[in-house]
Amino acid sequence: MSLAPFIRAMGRGPSRARNLTREEAAEAMGLILSGDAAPEAVGALLMLMRYRGENADEIAGFVDALRARQTPWRELGAAFPTMIDWPSYAAGRTRGLPWFLCAAKLVAQSGRPVLVHGWNSHQPAVADTRRALDAIGAVVVETPEAAKAALGEGGVAYLPLEALDADALRVLRLRDVLGLRSAINTALRVNNPAGAETTVQGVFHPSYRELQQDAGKLLGQRNLSVLKGGGGEFERHPSKTVALYGLKEGEPAEIAAPPILDETRRLADPDADPAHLEALWSGARDDLFAEATVIGTAAAALYTAGAARELSAAEDLARQLWRDRNPARAA
Repeated sequence: MSLAPFIRAMGRGPSRARNLTREEAAEAMGLILSGDAAPEAVGALLMLMRYRGENADEIAGFVDALRARQTPWRELGAAFPTMIDWPSYAAGRTRGLPWFLCAAKLVAQSGRPVLVHGWNSHQPAVADTRRALDAIGAVVVETPEAAKAALGEGGVAYLPLEALDADALRVLRLRDVLGLRSAINTALRVNNPAGAETTVQGVFHPSYRELQQDAGKLLGQRNLSVLKGGGGEFERHPSKTVALYGLKEGEPAEIAAPPILDETRRLADPDADPAHLEALWSGARDDLFAEATVIGTAAAALYTAGAARELSAAEDLARQLWRDRNPARAA
């Protein structure tokens, strides 16, 4: 087997080149993940796709190949129908603390367990999702059985990409060789390995919002929200109007989330510490901007999951959950 037919299809020149079909993309990614493809061909295909601009069929095909290797994880969606899929694959150099983890914890305490999965790179240590997991009491899981136990307790579980699919991580890390991101970044955000009915996804570049929305529809996703968040995470800026692209009951839906706070400042803080997340949750730290970030992000996730018909009602619910949170349950 060879990637040559797929490279030829995309690189034959301005008048004859074309994007891959979903089936071709799935076959190509399956070959790449198997490790049998020549490394030169892998780089050529991924960079041709980046140059042309990947489309929804290609992303859906990549996800098909990923899911074919991850079938044991799909049982979680059936076991936890209210579960929310929350990918974390940001690589932003300007990110600050991952306040979205507090939002995930807030959503989980509403009775909707959250599976965060991912791998982060090319960003400061302060933004590292994994360094902040203890601060919110999240459990790291490496098997479906461990995830079932953690999600059964109604909390936040974190699935590292190397445990989910080490070969996918190998392909993702080609960024270090190629110097550019590739379509695998988008596919991993869209993947939803556990088959949750609800998924929330962040992007760094606005054009990817519609791409992930369209790919989600092709993949049969029921409820989805995509926003341009801090460093590419699903994290809503509380002082800006944020566009939410996605799906409601499988149909495209787009709304504008208005600001919920007048104060404006950058999220990044080079002197921040992951312990600040725990301090904010417990009430030991007073930070209106961070609190609004958590509430606004949680509201967007709750709205996506159908906890409220309108975003404003989801914001009211998130504020109530924040007031009622039990600081004693913080890590």
